[in-house]
Amino acid sequence: MKLRCQPINCTLKGDATHSSSTDAMIALLAKQFKACDVEVAETIRIASLNIAAGVSSDEGNGDEWPGVREKILAADILIFGTPIWMGQPSSVAKRVLERMDAFFDETDKQGRMPSYSKVAVVAIVGNEDGAHHSFAEIAQSLNDTGWTIPAVACCYWVGEAMGSVDFKDLKTTPKKVAQTAKMVAGNAAHLAGLLKAKPFPG
Repeated sequence: MKLRCQPINCTLKGDATHSSSTDAMIALLAKQFKACDVEVAETIRIASLNIAAGVSSDEGNGDEWPGVREKILAADILIFGTPIWMGQPSSVAKRVLERMDAFFDETDKQGRMPSYSKVAVVAIVGNEDGAHHSFAEIAQSLNDTGWTIPAVACCYWVGEAMGSVDFKDLKTTPKKVAQTAKMVAGNAAHLAGLLKAKPFPG
């Protein structure tokens, strides 16, 4: 059973032609997932879509969340990528988490949300403190909405506070970041494989 991974990028940059450090971190994780024989889908850049405010699965009026929802739930693994802004996940990331609130009312007969038995990991970049805080917020919200969080579920890089060098500008990936990316992908792929073979009972 081939596993599939769906990355989402919650950068504030809506124009996909503008390079994003979050994309660079997602690419690092994607490389490691592919090494684990996981198929990696094209990254969804949330800010380039019309994702309406709300807590339902379809807010109507051109809302593009239903298409995103379909793609992330078709995968076995979610890579949730976000930059740090003001020590927190981006506002785009928070909107995605708010839209997943609808999962609470979409359970099956066993009480399982549509995200049950699917694994989520987090990719974080920034030029300020806040990686641990951002991961804590995101992981708690993902777990609340049914996603399973594996051991070592976050790969992050934080540069010098208010510095001018971004993750995408680094000539080489720091050794610890590369090691963490490998462990994140390996653990997530292992757990996703177990859950795909034997889902949670609910």
